[in-house]
Amino acid sequence: MSAARPAAGPAPRISVVICVHTEERWDDILAAVASVESQSRPAHEVLVVVDHHPALLARLRERFSSAHAGAPASRAPATPVRIMANSGPQGLSAGRNTGVAVAGGEIVAFLDDDAVAGRDWLCHFAAAYADPAVMAVGGRTEPVWASGRRPAWFPEEFDWVVGCTYRGLPPGRVRVRNVLGGNASFRRVALDLVGGFSVGIGRDAGRRPLGCEETELCIRISRSLPDAVLLIDDRSVIHHRVPAARERFGYFRSRAYAEGLSKALVTRSVGARDGLSAERRYTTRVLPVGVLRGVRDALLHRPGGAGRAGAIVAGVTAAAAGYAWGTVRARRARPKPSERRGVDRPADGTAAGAAPERSGAAV
Repeated sequence: MSAARPAAGPAPRISVVICVHTEERWDDILAAVASVESQSRPAHEVLVVVDHHPALLARLRERFSSAHAGAPASRAPATPVRIMANSGPQGLSAGRNTGVAVAGGEIVAFLDDDAVAGRDWLCHFAAAYADPAVMAVGGRTEPVWASGRRPAWFPEEFDWVVGCTYRGLPPGRVRVRNVLGGNASFRRVALDLVGGFSVGIGRDAGRRPLGCEETELCIRISRSLPDAVLLIDDRSVIHHRVPAARERFGYFRSRAYAEGLSKALVTRSVGARDGLSAERRYTTRVLPVGVLRGVRDALLHRPGGAGRAGAIVAGVTAAAAGYAWGTVRARRARPKPSERRGVDRPADGTAAGAAPERSGAAV
């Protein structure tokens, strides 16, 4: 399958999608939107997608309609903010697909609802898309710990557990297999080509804290466009809030186990060669060095050294257990997760139904 590559030309318009699901993050949501409105390189629009929460939907609509209504032209926000309901099944992937379906920009960027973007976040994204071969660009996500500092036992190699950039990723602007979904952007043509995010792999408010939906999407993009370039530019920074509950070892272990479950679904969809290519390097090179670093710090009586080494071992064990169980369950389920419907864009520009819940293993 192939698609026409965009030609070099004027800087593309960037639509920013923020998916939200709970009123408990009200202040975080407003901060996320404000950070996009204050970008040095203005966004084309902000699309806030509410995941099956009527009260939050009404509250956001009232908040932004009242904020924009009656404002003098000199003070009117440069970036329109649109509030909409998730038109697909509950979950992050369907919410993102809802935003993609109505986005007016050639680039669609995604920002977590509990994160704020650095002022030049979109500026660096846009610069990378000057190369027509670039189909996706991600950035660096820094943790903002609720306690004020990183727990001494929490290894940087596992910062992905809290949705942040982890030790082991190469610095600078580099090619990668996949970007990380909470701080990422894609060409609209690539999303349309592969049918958007797969519903059934990623997060659902009523289930375990799953992930990997962006990994599976990026692999499909690379397979459909073999010459596609996917990048991470660590100058595109966002700051992601880590609540106290996620600083605990119980969450760490549960999230690692859930990652294994998610990886099993990804490999069932795209195969183990692509689905685990980056993970092999991570587990054979990055993590052993992390364990040795922790042991060294323990021998030098530095705080948390033994805890970090132990947490790495526990995290790998939990993820492996999740992958093993997820593989068993995925093999029992039919059809494959890759059997999906694409993202539709109706003629009137309103949100079409996102991809339906796929048949497959219920996690």
